[in-house]
Amino acid sequence: MTTPVRVTAAVSKVLAAFLSDPAADRYGLDLMRATGHPSGTLYPILLRLQDAGWVEAVWEELDPVAAGRPARRYYRLTPDGLISARTEIAALRQQLDRAYGAAPKPRTA
Repeated sequence: MTTPVRVTAAVSKVLAAFLSDPAADRYGLDLMRATGHPSGTLYPILLRLQDAGWVEAVWEELDPVAAGRPARRYYRLTPDGLISARTEIAALRQQLDRAYGAAPKPRTA
């Protein structure tokens, strides 16, 4: 059973970062830079997205000594997560457009 996701402003920034390049593997520091969230905000969001089945995570296979840095944990949207993220961001945009009186944008295929 997956946990439902409440898409807050903070969560929407993380989803938008993933949607900027849905096929890319993203690691924590990369996502912190993209969202402006500190680790204490980002990692709980990533955990909730994983629990919901929207994001999957894998550890990089790397020799930390040879690389001179620790292994990274990479995150990526799942196929269901991609659909859900696009749906939630579109709904948020519609809410904001209505709230601020913006004209609706034409739908594209």
